[in-house]
Amino acid sequence: MKQRKKLFVLLALHIMLMFFSMSGIASKLAAGERFLSGKFILYYGIIIALLGVYAIVWQQIIKRLPLTTAYANRAVTIVWGIIWGALFFHENVTPLKVVGAIIVIAGVVLFATADECDEKEETDGPAS
Repeated sequence: MKQRKKLFVLLALHIMLMFFSMSGIASKLAAGERFLSGKFILYYGIIIALLGVYAIVWQQIIKRLPLTTAYANRAVTIVWGIIWGALFFHENVTPLKVVGAIIVIAGVVLFATADECDEKEETDGPAS
């Protein structure tokens, strides 16, 4: 049951990071508008709302996960940035960006599996 709860928290973390990365979309859209125009204010309102929700959910996540695990997973926002750039702004996804995204994902997975091994050693005790 504990493993299932941890998976749920990790899923919630990644959904929250996806929404956090959307603040970059609103930032880029705001940058294309005239300062203090209606759309500019709307986009900045969206940014503030997304960051506010992010701050609240982040606090709940770090209550349930080690800070190092949660923070290491934040690197996934780079991958989301590539996805949002391609979907919303028709930016090219170059092979170098794909390689970078793979490295980021591999790093997050490597860190997560190393963290699980450390937890298992703590519960099982030292190997003889």
